[in-house]
Parts: sequence; structure tokens; C-alpha cells
Amino acid sequence: MAENGEEKLLAMARHIAKTLGRNETMADDILQIFSTFDGRFSREKLSEKVAEDDPRVCAALEHSLKSLDRQIAQYVAAEHPIWADSVDSSAFLDAIDELIGTIRDWGPMAGEKTVGACLVRAEDLMQQAMFRIEEEFRSLMERGVESFELSRDYRNGESFDSEEEEEDEEGVGGVIRNGEDHQIPVAQPISDYEIIIDVLPSATINDLHEIAKRMVAAGFGKECSHVYSSCRREFLEESLSRLGLKKLSIEEVHKMPWQDLEDEIERWIKAANVSLRILFPSERRLCDRVFFGFSSASDLSFMEVCRGSTIQLLNFADAVAIGSRSPERLFKILDVFETLRDLMPEFESVFSDQYCLVLRNEAITIWKRLGEAIRGIFMELENLIRRDPAKAAVPGGGLHPITRYVMNYLRAACRSCQSLEQVFDENVVPPKDYSKGGSSSSSSSLSVQMAWIMELLESNLEAKSKIYKDSALSSVFMMNNGRYIVQKVKDSELGSLLGDDWIRKHTAKVRQCHSSYQRSSWNKVLGALKLDSSSLAPNVAAKTLKEKIKLFNVYFEEICKVQSTWVIYDDQMREELRISVAKLLLPAYGHFIGRSKNVPELGKHAERHIKYGVEEVEARISDLFLGNGGRK
Repeated sequence: MAENGEEKLLAMARHIAKTLGRNETMADDILQIFSTFDGRFSREKLSEKVAEDDPRVCAALEHSLKSLDRQIAQYVAAEHPIWADSVDSSAFLDAIDELIGTIRDWGPMAGEKTVGACLVRAEDLMQQAMFRIEEEFRSLMERGVESFELSRDYRNGESFDSEEEEEDEEGVGGVIRNGEDHQIPVAQPISDYEIIIDVLPSATINDLHEIAKRMVAAGFGKECSHVYSSCRREFLEESLSRLGLKKLSIEEVHKMPWQDLEDEIERWIKAANVSLRILFPSERRLCDRVFFGFSSASDLSFMEVCRGSTIQLLNFADAVAIGSRSPERLFKILDVFETLRDLMPEFESVFSDQYCLVLRNEAITIWKRLGEAIRGIFMELENLIRRDPAKAAVPGGGLHPITRYVMNYLRAACRSCQSLEQVFDENVVPPKDYSKGGSSSSSSSLSVQMAWIMELLESNLEAKSKIYKDSALSSVFMMNNGRYIVQKVKDSELGSLLGDDWIRKHTAKVRQCHSSYQRSSWNKVLGALKLDSSSLAPNVAAKTLKEKIKLFNVYFEEICKVQSTWVIYDDQMREELRISVAKLLLPAYGHFIGRSKNVPELGKHAERHIKYGVEEVEARISDLFLGNGGRK
């Protein structure tokens, strides 16, 4: 054995001299230098020329290869799984280790013809061994996935009890059969995102690691990564399918009815959370354990495993982002936006290596594209307000549908105020650790957007108010819609966005409409009750009073008849308006009646002309604004 070792050493020295020496003289000089370091490197031994067919040079190599050939051949030809027996698997790995060492040790002498021929045979033997060990690797993965082990947090070692570990097909873990013999493990729908899934037993993972170590050392790292990723990729794809997520093209998403797409978005949100918080971290850990010590192979394998499923998730989000900008889609698109944003820390941590950089960047790009879609939806809302035609007036001056739609829409949208602030701050970047409880430093961009929409709505309503021929009814219309707007603003996040000054300003506008209504409606009636000194002159008093009473009756009856069909949608505002009319009219009417009864010429006959008593006028006022339209 020592003789073989010395022969190898001498052959190595001769090979180095031959390789470095550009001519015979240089080679001799190098050999002379070697001989001064070790007595074994004598000038005679080192300068001995190696014949191409000298059996002494390759004797050790030939002997080694024959022995390894016998050992490896029996395992390559074995019909049963080698890893079914730990003795066989250990012996097979040992033989591979020896073959790897032989190729490595003799590699520098591959230029010698005889050694080179032996190494070709060694490489062929290595390839056979790798083909078989690759099959064993695949077989171990397929057999191992039948056993699921779930742990709460693998860092602290806590685990579920046995009942939870043995969940059936409806539980946390399971296996889907695909064909007669092939089984595909699938993660079941779950809601606890603190779970890490171990789909392979620890012993199997250790075996896979030992195989991966040999394949990488033998230069078959890519083949090992390919086998690994093809098996695990199938697991992820089936898991997403089990979670209800379909493989849809962008065109299919765009053609889907909105109600169906809403359901699909719900399924996508669940699948995205399970994938990024459970499945992908579990795959990352499995990769790191199987390819421990080979970070590049681990990173590449993980990327190949998760790329397809990640692209499927991102493509769906992208299809939603570039789809219709119809306003009713805002809330579901916000759900997708928020889901992707909240998962960004997971993208950063799970896809942290160089191979996954493109997936991480794509997630950020699509997240920003969703923000663009949301801004586009608000632009479409603005266009909807602008295009809403005046057409026929709302009966009774009640609440216009566009007012109700826009205010309820904005009120609902502002429940996602933080997200909208991110959307309208176009320079925002996805947070690495986003907390829903956090507060925004500024909401100015969103405030400006909301104030602009309110201005558009107000302008649209003012244009609509001009349709009414009766200016009093126009004021009632603006009062109804203005009151509704102010209430919705005060009772929601809109109040914080628009501010107290905005609320005070628009509350004052409602009061102005109230005053305009009183002037337009009741000034003429009050004018009929006005008495001056000339109208009470003895010679004209009775006649004038008769005419004024008659005129009052006509005006009052006409107003009550018309305004009983008008609408005040808000109970409090309706009562306030009736009280203000009563305070304005009743004192003047009571005074007028009292004066009339004191006119001698009218005297006791005044009752014939006075149709309404004060109580009756008050009762008629109480019947105002009882129209049926416009209520919430």
C-alpha cells in the first residue's frame, strides 16, 4: 500500500514538472528543485521517463477501479431500493466517496495517456453511480412525503399532539392520489399562519443530504437540484390547487364575470397567505437542510421549487391590477393591494437570495401597479360624477342618487384610509415590517383627492339644482344633499381627512340654503299679512283686510299643497324647517287676525273671511315635506 502511495507521489511530481516545463531543460530544472526537498524525489527516480504502456504507473489506479467497479455495479444493477437497507446505502456511499477521491487524486495526471484512459473509465463508472443515486434520491422524496410532521415553531421545538399530526384529508395535511400508484402530498387549507410543515421525516432528510453531498462533490449538483425541485414543485402546485386557486391567464381573468372574480380574489388571498407564510418558508427550511453546506445549490433549488407557484400568484394579482377600473372594483382591488403589501416582509425574508431577486422585484412592481389601478379607479369615479347627467329633477327636491352613491362609496373607501394614503403617495415603498396599527405621518395627498371629489360632487349638484323652476325647491334640494354630505363626512374618516374647517363651511352652506328657502317661499305670504297705516284708514280698512285675507288664503293653500309633496329626508332637519316656518309665520298671522277683528267695518263678520285659525295654520305647516321620495 505504501509502495502504491509512493508511486502516486512520484508520478504526480513528474506530471507537474512536465506540465510546467516549456522544454526539456526547464523540466529538468524543476525536477532538480523537487529533489532538494525530499530524498524520495531523487534525480534518478524523478527523471525516469514514463512509458505509455508502463503498468507500474497505473497499477494502483487499475486496482482501485476494478474494486470500485465490482462494488458499484452490484448496487447500480440492484432491483430493490438501496436505501431500504442502511447497510447497503452506507456501503454505496462509501464506494462513491472512494471513487470521487480517486478521480480527484489522479486528475492532475490526466494528461498521461494511460492515466487518462483509466480516468475516462472512472468517469463512466461515476456517471452510472450518479444515475442510480439520482433514482434513489427521487424515490426517497416520493416515499418520504407520505409522512407529515407539523410543528408550531420549529425554532422552539413545540409540536402538535398526535391527533393533530394524523389529520385526515380534511385536516391540515394530506395526500392526493394522481393515478394508481403516484401520490402527491398536499397542504390542506388552514388558517393558522404560524405553522411550519415538515413533509419529510428527519431520517429521510438526512439521507437526502448525504446523497446531495455526493452528487455535488461529483459535479452533479445541477442534476440533484433538478430532481429535488421537480418533486417539490409538484407539491406546491397541487397545494395551491387544493387551496382553490386556479391557473388563469390574464385574458381569462379579464373575461370573468365580476362576481366570479370576487370569489377568485378571496381564494387568492387565502392561497397567497398560506404560500408566503407557511408553504414557502417550509420549502426554504427543507432546501437548507437537504443542501446543508451548499448554499448555492440550496438557493437555486428553492427558486426552482417556488418560482412557478409564485409567478402564478403574482400573475393573478397583475391581471387584477391591469383590468377594469370600474369604481365598484375598488374594494376587492384594495384587498389584493393590502394582501401583497402585508406579505412584502415575507417576500423579503423568504426570497432573500440572488436567484430569487427577480421574484422579489416583480412582487414590488405588481404591488405598485395595484396602487396605480386604485388611483385609476378614483379617476373613473371623478369621470362618473362629471358625466352624471342632470336629466329630470329628483321629485320633491330629495336626495339625489349620485350623492348617496358617492358619499357611501367614499365612506366605505376610507375604512382603508391607511392603504389609500399609501396609494396616493406615489413615492411610497412597500414597508419591510408593516403594522396595521401604525399611524401615517401625513394624509395630505389623500385629503386633496377627497376634497377634489367633494368639489366635483358639489358642482354637479349645483348644476342639477338649476333644473327646478321653483327657487325654493332648488334650495330644498341643495339643503337635502348638503345635509347628507355633511353627516356622512362627520361620521367617518372623511371628517379627519377634510378637516373641521371644511365641515363648518359646508354646514354654513346648508344654513344658507335654509334661509334661501324661507325667503323664496314665505316672503310673498308674509307680504300679504303686512299692514301699514294707510291700509288701516277707516275708509279702506275693511276692503283691504278682506283682500289681504283672501290673498293669504290663496298663497298659503298653494304653498301647502305644493310643499306637502316636497321631501326633507332627514327627520331632524324636517322638524327644524317646520319650526322655523312656524316661528316666521304664526306671529305675523296671529297679529294680522287680531288687527282684523278690531276693524269696525269688518268686526263680527271677520270670521267669514278668516279661513284658518292660528292652530289650523300650524297644523298645515306640520303637513309640509311629507313626500315619499328621497328617504334613506
